[in-house]
Amino acid sequence: MGILPNSLTPLVVQGTLGVATAILEAAALSFLGLGAQPPTPEWGSMIGQERNQVFTAPHLIIFPGIALILTVLGFNLLGDGLRDALDPRQRS
Repeated sequence: MGILPNSLTPLVVQGTLGVATAILEAAALSFLGLGAQPPTPEWGSMIGQERNQVFTAPHLIIFPGIALILTVLGFNLLGDGLRDALDPRQRS
């Protein structure tokens, strides 16, 4: 057993969780108006621009929100799956 097989799994998991966190942080900044400028489409800015129309046109908020949730969930599940696949203690 070397150092690399035992340290690779936590690094991969932390990397995928870091990507998910970065996506959420970028969406939060865009929601506040501190992200990319309006011609650039971002899920946070889409939600932020249409938050006043939540009762008249809820689909303008629901679809970007669902896309954001599925993307972050996908990266979290990818990290979990890679942790299970790369864990040297589970190999037989």
